[in-house]
Order: sequence, then structure tokens, then C-alpha cells
Amino acid sequence: MSKIQTAHLAQCIQTVLTGAEEKKREFLETIELQIGLKNYDPQKDKRFAGNIKLPHIPRPKMRVCVLGDAFHCEKAASLGIDHKNADGLKNFNKNKKLIKKFAKKYHQFLASESLIKQIPRLLGPGLNKAGKFPTLVQQQEDLSTKVDEIKATIKFQLKKVLCLNVAVGHCGMEVQQVVENIKLAINFLVSLLKKNWQNVKVLYIKSTMGKPVRIY
Repeated sequence: MSKIQTAHLAQCIQTVLTGAEEKKREFLETIELQIGLKNYDPQKDKRFAGNIKLPHIPRPKMRVCVLGDAFHCEKAASLGIDHKNADGLKNFNKNKKLIKKFAKKYHQFLASESLIKQIPRLLGPGLNKAGKFPTLVQQQEDLSTKVDEIKATIKFQLKKVLCLNVAVGHCGMEVQQVVENIKLAINFLVSLLKKNWQNVKVLYIKSTMGKPVRIY
């Protein structure tokens, strides 16, 4: 992270937050990190993917659904989290349209051990295709902690183009919290790249509706 001074980063974040303040929106804007890469050929070079948990939840409103056994469904209900049991999944009757709609409705899924093995059989490849195959949650794990963990995790995945976009915070956060999230996100991304910083062309941050601010 030595490439970007903390003071400079904080100043850029402040610019984004001020911009969002001046043009107040109806919703809480997300702060995104936009990355442009160079000297990378997605056709030849290994396409990378990696997940990292940030210290502060960037998207508190992220929709998570629990595909659970009786124990987890009961837990989810008490926490006010959407959930479905095996029968609920059977009701889709492997209808692709319905499953696609279901996958679209949520950002992420959690599943109990007994159910995760049945998902390909009950739902087919729908969730996998959407890139939302559920994360396993064990009985001894605390469900609300697990949900927060999922909300705090961001994914870097290089597809066919040389730009990436990830959520690193929201406009209701303190500057310092966003700084910590961005630092961790950038360091992790750089560690995934073949030539580290030499593959980074530009870095911008912006709020959902705001103007991009260049940080590198």
C-alpha cells in the first residue's frame, strides 16, 4: 500500500463523501473501488479470483437468504433473515425461470450442511451459473456472525476485460473506516496480480451516483 499515501486516500474519500452529501439521494450510496489493469492478457494470463473479508461491512443492505435445515431456518426466522428449507426448494420443481428469479433476488446464499449437498439435485445449476453457490454454515457457527461475514466479503474476479469493480464502503461510514477497507482491498488485489503493482494502471473510487475520483 506504500504506493498510495493514507492522507491522499483520506482526502479522496472526503471528496466522494462531500459530493454525495451535496446531492443527497433517496438511498445510501455505496462507495466503489474501480480498478484498471495493464500488461495483462485475459486470454493468455491466468484469470484470478479471490475473496477477502473487509473490517467494515461495505453493503449493510445486502440481501442474504439461508437455505437451511430446521435448526437454521428457526434461527434465521428469529433474526428476521429470509430462509427456505428443502421443501421450499423442491417447490421450484427445477423450473429454470423461477430459480433464476430466486437467484436474482439475493446477493448471497448460506446453506446448512445437509442441504448444500442436495442443491444441485433440487435446483440444478441455476445458483452456480449466477455465481451465487451458497456458503456453508455449520450448526456450531453463529448465524448472525456468518451473515455479517458474508456481507463484509468482497470478490475480485477477472473476466474478459481489464477492469474490475468492487464495493468497499458506503456514504454513511467514517472516512477512517473506508480507508481501512480500501487499503485491505487494494493490498489483496495487488497480491493476486502476476506482477503486483506493475499490473495496476489506475484506481478510482466513486459513490454509486457520484463522479469518480482518481486515487492512483
